Amino acid sequence: MQHELGGAAAVHEEIVHLVRELMTGDRPNEGTPTFAQHSVLSFIARNAGCRATQIADTFGVHRSTVSRQVRVCVESGWIRAESGPVRNGHPLCITDMGESVLAEADRLRRAEVEARTRSWSDDEVADFARLLHRFRLSPTAPRSTTTSHPTETVGDDSRA
Repeated sequence: MQHELGGAAAVHEEIVHLVRELMTGDRPNEGTPTFAQHSVLSFIARNAGCRATQIADTFGVHRSTVSRQVRVCVESGWIRAESGPVRNGHPLCITDMGESVLAEADRLRRAEVEARTRSWSDDEVADFARLLHRFRLSPTAPRSTTTSHPTETVGDDSRA
């Protein structure tokens, strides 16, 4: 039985559902990146020569999580690891195939948003975008006393 939630609880519930859908929704077709791989590809495309440790720090996830995504992207031919000191990790660059895959993934994600908002007015779409932006940039309560969470990061852009 589903019960009505109001205020912040309702917002939280919708965010949880959206994140779950983005992270675990329909599996992409062969040759299409998952949401996590899309995020990694997008970051590397914007930050050529970055290392997995930089991605982990920017995304706030464990290095092993990024390493798994990077490994799949390398095996798929979407990124390549350049030579460099192993101690610091290898510099990562997106390949031509990776650029194509990323462009197609961006197109598919935009098409999904367009399909979901097709019945909305232009004002509703603009309001939704404005409110999401405002929510994303709002200050958050600290998660711990030793960690700060900036509202903007090197990883911010309109792609995953």
